[in-house]
Order: sequence, then structure tokens, then C-alpha cells
Amino acid sequence: MGRELLRRDLGRVGLGVTGVALLSALGVKPGRAASAPHTAPAPGPFDGSSVRQLAQKMATEPYQAPNTSLPSAIAHMNYDDFRAVTYRPDQALWKADNLPFQVQFFPRGFLYPAKVDMFEVVDGKAAPVPYSPDIFTYDNPKLKVPDMLGYSGLRILTPINTPNVFDEFCVFLGASYFRAVAKGQVYGLSARGLAIGTGDPKGEEFARFSAFWLEKPTAGQNSLVVHALLDSQSVTGAFKFTITPGAETVFDVESSIFPRVDITEPGIATLTGMFYFDANNRNKVNDWRPAAHDSEGLSMWTGSGTQIWRPLNDPTALQFSAFSDANPHGFGLMQRKRSFFDYQDVALQYEKRPSLWIEPIGDWGQGAVDLVEIPSPNEVNDNIVSFWRPKDKLSAKGEYSFTYRMHWGWDNPQPTKLGRIVDTRIGNSDDHQGLEIVLDIVGDAVKTLAPDAKPHAQVSTSAGKIDAVVVEPNLATGGYRIMFTLNAGDAKLAELSCILMNDQTPLSETWLYRWTP
Repeated sequence: MGRELLRRDLGRVGLGVTGVALLSALGVKPGRAASAPHTAPAPGPFDGSSVRQLAQKMATEPYQAPNTSLPSAIAHMNYDDFRAVTYRPDQALWKADNLPFQVQFFPRGFLYPAKVDMFEVVDGKAAPVPYSPDIFTYDNPKLKVPDMLGYSGLRILTPINTPNVFDEFCVFLGASYFRAVAKGQVYGLSARGLAIGTGDPKGEEFARFSAFWLEKPTAGQNSLVVHALLDSQSVTGAFKFTITPGAETVFDVESSIFPRVDITEPGIATLTGMFYFDANNRNKVNDWRPAAHDSEGLSMWTGSGTQIWRPLNDPTALQFSAFSDANPHGFGLMQRKRSFFDYQDVALQYEKRPSLWIEPIGDWGQGAVDLVEIPSPNEVNDNIVSFWRPKDKLSAKGEYSFTYRMHWGWDNPQPTKLGRIVDTRIGNSDDHQGLEIVLDIVGDAVKTLAPDAKPHAQVSTSAGKIDAVVVEPNLATGGYRIMFTLNAGDAKLAELSCILMNDQTPLSETWLYRWTP
């Protein structure tokens, strides 16, 4: 299967092979958990506190790994086998009720051997979603077994693009991964319920959503409520997602985390995406396209109001960056380039990949927005991870609540008056002794400058020397262009910063970049 078709098809099955590549890049070997008795949540009365109470109780008990044993035909599934087992659309949950949402389910097998318990909640009572081998179609009849295997994940559909046509816009599949799109978009980056030890050379722990409760919607309802139970060796958790699809798809997330042990490297509101190359790092690729990535930069609005843009990179060695903050206004992995001609990829449609902005709600205290950039030899790997890391550890037997809003859409939902960096270009300087760095800035702050204004660039580096700084109007974009040269000398890393100023007034967001050879 070609690179384009592979990446496109992976988007249809959630975590897919991209997740395996991420585990491998982090030095983690994905394998099956040891088989053990699995105590499934019981049906019965259900309210807003049910999952939280269950998670709190489970945190006081020894961890029980899920039973991943499967019949032989299913246990040896490959990627093509998994895709060839298809949920029948006529069997979708709530289809017969003519409701605004429908839910379809994924089979077990391939990378997803563990059963995920599924419940429907109606009138305050939770009942298991029925399972039968007959609700799937099978390209290979040998994959149809009589065992009551249950499900591994779910996808949610609604008429997000065309009236009366139910399109998939959200999927939960693999560990605690999920992804969504807004109207007119295609799948790109993913989110996770919780990260533990991401970027740690000792390896990462992947907590999983082991059960879901789907609240049956009513006619005309524009949001769907999904509850999820998180479980792993180190932690349990309760999540409530209130999901509202549309021109921007919004997840209102309420989470309660119950550590079984001290968690020193937690990742809250974790985002995972792919960055292969763009105009800032073409030196190691020979590709006919201008760029290839799910997200091009990390955007941060700090608690003090500073707006930061950090272009992403595919480094030659693992890079870990931490941006200290207190009560951030928001952060996200963003896709700013929105023209087909920015990518020239008919199959993968990178220009239609969602940006994902995290809006914290309430007091998140002190901590840092972390960014992990993992070397990748191609665009199949999800090699970018970002999350909020609290300053203090999550202590065993404690309870920690985080509430936030996730905006899956075309841009940052919070408007800014500052100019935005829409392009970062890096190449050899004319004398080949340094690097030429070019930034393009657009927006009202620069478009409406007086004709006699003389903005200047405030540029700094942690290593080497900055030379030949030039600031000039860019008539093609209606903005300004900053050009400067970095002479890094023998440095192996340089932290760069740049901001466009008018006297003492910032005209642009702050551009931060980590250069490595």
C-alpha cells in the first residue's frame, strides 16, 4: 500500500498503525497485557456520579489487566483483516429511533484485543449494548466466529456536512485515544484522556478507556454525552464528554483522576499529531510536496496574556521542551496553512486537518505546557505530543479534577489583535556559513500600520550570533517579513525568539524555535 493510501486509511480506524509507531519511537514495545480476570462494570442505575464513584473504588483495589485472549482466527488478524470486518450501518445504535446521533462499534482484534464495555443509558439506567457476530460483515468468512467477543471502540455519526446524511465525526479507539473533526474536515491529530511518562527514556504507560456509557439523546438535541472509565496500573479516572459537532466541534470535558501510585509525569489534555516537514526543515527530505503534517505549530496563550507560536520540527534526536506557566488561557496544536497548494496532496488533504485548541476551565495552577518532538523517517508516525503537566506530582490515593473545552476546528477560537506568524522558512545563508531564517507576519496589527511606521524585530538566541536583521513590508501578504541570519558556530542547540515591535508595543505573537543541526 502506498504512503498516501496508508496514511489516509489509518484515519478510518482511530489509533491504527500510527499509534504503534508512536510507541516504538518512545522506546515502548506494544504487547498484550497479561491475561487476568476482568471485572466488568455492572448494568443498573446510572447518574452523573456513577463513573466517578466506580473509578474511585477501583483505585483502592489492585489493578486487573484486561483479558486479551481471542479465538485463533481473530488473534492473528493483520491490518487488512481488521479493516475488512465492518459494522453494518443498519445496526447503528439509535438508527431506528431517528435521533440526531448514531453510534457504530469496532470489533476486537489486530491492535485492539481487549474488550471495551459499552453501555447505553436511558432514563437513568445503564444497559449493555447488545453484541452479535451478525452485526458485522466479513470479507473473510473465517473471521466470523460465534464467540461473544464484544467491542474494542466506537465511532459517532451525525449529519455534520449534509442534512439527513450521517457522517462519522468522532472515534474512540485504542488506549485512551480519540479524534474528531468539524464540518468539512478529515481526520488528523488525536487526543488522549491521560498521558503518563511521555518522552521518558524509561518508557510510557498507556492508560486505556475500559468502558463507555452513552446517554441516549432526544430528538433535536445538538450534543451527545459520553462517559468513559480510565484504567491502568497507575491510575483510574472518570471522564464526561459533552460533544457538540458543527462548524467547530466542541468537547466539554470533565475529568477526575485517582492515582494508584505517585505519578510524577502526568499529561493532562494530551494532543498527539504528526509533523514530517515544511519550509523550516526540508534539509533531510526530498519530496515533491511543499509540506506534510497534521499540525504545523504549538500555539500558547499564557496566563499572563503572552501569545506564543512554536513551529514544529522533525528533529534528528528526541526533543523535549517545557513552557512554564500558571493558569494558561489555552494551548493547542494548530494547522494554519489552509490552501491545497500549501501541500499539493490530493489523497491526504492536509489542508482539511483540524486544529485542536485546549481551553482550561477553572484553576489549573502552576505547571508547564510540554512538547515532545520525536524523530520520524516518514509521515506514518504520530511523532508530536503536547500536554499540560502540573508542577506537582499526582499523589497516590489523591483525587485531581481537570475541566476543559476542546475546540476541533479551523483555527484558534479566541480572536487576537496581534499579528500571526504564518510562515517559518529556514535555509542556508548566501555564504553557507549560517542559516537564513524568514518569518511572515499577517493580521490587522500590521496591516493597519501608518505609512511612516518603522517596526523592528526583537530577535535573540541562546547560542551563536544573530546577524543581518531585516524588517520589510510584504506586499504579497499584506503583512511584514522578518529576515535574519543565525550563525550557530559549534552549538548543538539554540533557542531562538523573535517578536515584531512598534516602538515598545508588540505587533506580533512571540515566535519561539529550537534549532538543532
